[in-house]
Amino acid sequence: MPDGKRPGAQAVAMRISGDKAAFHNCRFLGFQDTLCDDRGRHFFKDCYIQGTVDFIFGNGKSLYLNNRINSVANGMGVITAHAREDEGDDTGFAFVHCNITGTGDTFLGRAWRDRARVVFAYTYMGSLIDSQGWSDAMHSERDKTVYYGEYKCMGPGSSSTGRVKYAKMLSDEEAKPFLGMTFIRGTKWLLPPPKL
Repeated sequence: MPDGKRPGAQAVAMRISGDKAAFHNCRFLGFQDTLCDDRGRHFFKDCYIQGTVDFIFGNGKSLYLNNRINSVANGMGVITAHAREDEGDDTGFAFVHCNITGTGDTFLGRAWRDRARVVFAYTYMGSLIDSQGWSDAMHSERDKTVYYGEYKCMGPGSSSTGRVKYAKMLSDEEAKPFLGMTFIRGTKWLLPPPKL
């Protein structure tokens, strides 16, 4: 954890800006801004991602499958800050079969940019998840432009009671584009992980 006294003490643990990159069984450890999923299509499987605020951020189009997401927030935490600004941008984060654990009063995401797009599906959400689920980062005009979806999630933090009005509890049809490799067109480029 940065001591909060030195300027520039906070650092990104990983930044990916290339297209068609896959990460298997990796650990991304940081505090604020842990993983910069900057741009391009990416696949994260069986990874561990830890941080406090905006610890998965950027304008990538990524599928996070079976990852453990751990908040170490002491106070308010935010998992995602997606940077989609234009409705025509084909970007977003899809978290499928993930497990959210940790501490703090943690939001699934905040509206860092006007058209942030994040979906959580089949994900276990611990009691650390704030009942509102999502934050517009004090930009109420973004309530009409962000795309925040949840689909068949479980755990004490997954209750739709108290969720912000602009969060979507997705139907089967609405969730389908986010649930598999087609989201990142992975069948055209994704290779199996290497055997070490």
